[in-house]
Amino acid sequence: MEPRAFFVAGRPEHGEGESTVHHPYDGRPVGRTSHATPDQVEAAVAAAADVAAEAAALPAHARAAALDHVSRRLAERAEEIARLITAENGKPVKWARAEVGRAVSTFRWAAEEARRFSGELQRLDTDPAATGRTALVRRVPKGPVLGIAPFNFPLNLVAHKVAPAIAVGAPIIVKPAPATPLSALLLGELLAETALPAGMFSVLPLPNDRAAELVTDPRLPVVSFTGSGPVGAAIRRAVPEKHVTLELGGNAAALICEDWSSDEDLTLAANRIALFANYQAGQSCIAVQRVYVHEWLYDGFLPRLVAAVGALRTGDPSDDHTDVGPLIDEAAAQRVEQWVDEAVAAGATIAVGGRREGTSYPPTVLTGVPADAKVCAEEVFGPVLVVAPVTDDRAGFAAINDSAYGLQAGVFTHRLDVAFAASRALQVGGVIIGDVPSYRADQMPYGGVKGSGVGREGLRSAMEDYTDPRVLVFTALEL
Repeated sequence: MEPRAFFVAGRPEHGEGESTVHHPYDGRPVGRTSHATPDQVEAAVAAAADVAAEAAALPAHARAAALDHVSRRLAERAEEIARLITAENGKPVKWARAEVGRAVSTFRWAAEEARRFSGELQRLDTDPAATGRTALVRRVPKGPVLGIAPFNFPLNLVAHKVAPAIAVGAPIIVKPAPATPLSALLLGELLAETALPAGMFSVLPLPNDRAAELVTDPRLPVVSFTGSGPVGAAIRRAVPEKHVTLELGGNAAALICEDWSSDEDLTLAANRIALFANYQAGQSCIAVQRVYVHEWLYDGFLPRLVAAVGALRTGDPSDDHTDVGPLIDEAAAQRVEQWVDEAVAAGATIAVGGRREGTSYPPTVLTGVPADAKVCAEEVFGPVLVVAPVTDDRAGFAAINDSAYGLQAGVFTHRLDVAFAASRALQVGGVIIGDVPSYRADQMPYGGVKGSGVGREGLRSAMEDYTDPRVLVFTALEL
């Protein structure tokens, strides 16, 4: 098993301290790489700073062509890449295929946005003193970007750092998660096939304790981080002068409203919630964690949910029929087990699930959970659902808002007035009507409030985060 190269200013290189990646399901080695040396890190940062002006001046067709190339090559190698994601991350291969498909779309959308990222023309002669004046407002890169990615979507969340940076003409340095560097390194191979200038991208595998040297480097004025709340908060404190975007997770909730009452409605909601509470073994910021049900529907809904969760197939993630695979490592599974045990000790009941085997924890439904239990109040990041009745919509909205997080929420209703009431009342970045909070289109603004972070992903939104407006005023024009 030859070690995979990483990329310093677009060139493949090897470093020191060889690192082996193990399959989360059975522990077998699935790939090797090495860590970038301090000299290699310095070379990557210096190259990004040196190329920044050239990158910003790249014509739209050049940026779009590179993004189109990566999108096309991801599609051509889709099955290989999906198997790689499953090997290093442990997610079932059918979900890994979906992740590759999303990355294909992410780069395609970025190419399209690069072609139309043209600015805005403003008439200024709305005031008599500005007669004959007009303004062109364009956006220019703030400078090189540092993108720090998590393990749970080792390809597409890297794509959400890289694609908007290239689209606006900003160099980017990617630090992938130590547990899952292989997908990012393969993406580096595809970027190296493009005509982007040297220094436009680097992919640097580093231990987390070496990330600070990149975060604080003044030559990287933008930091885009996806990961845990405490780490994100530490980054923000460390570099208050930088532009920092943070996607810090969530505690996603779904509400079953009183009009969602037919047998077909309840079965649909149960199946969607069961699947999307567990589809990444719960290791998704918008996996369903809390479910609130109008009390008169509760007794009809809960058995459907328990049956749907119990029907999910767990096991080897390389099997096309597996719905739920392992967590990223045994420590993560042990933490989930501990949180569930604490909830049960506090009075909760396990309706289904609840017995760990190595790195795997079964899809689990809990009822009667105290509101301050960790599985209810914190981000469990595992295949655990908490279900509780509420008296009405207002109580449901309040229960969803009773959280330190505010990423997305799902509201199962047919009523337009309830949909708008939810959008007005819920303290979240996105409200999904008629479905789970786990829905995300890669082009839409994605992010949250409160402990869920600052800034937005989604191609256009991230492009705006990576750039500043620059105004060009023309004088003495006959408009």
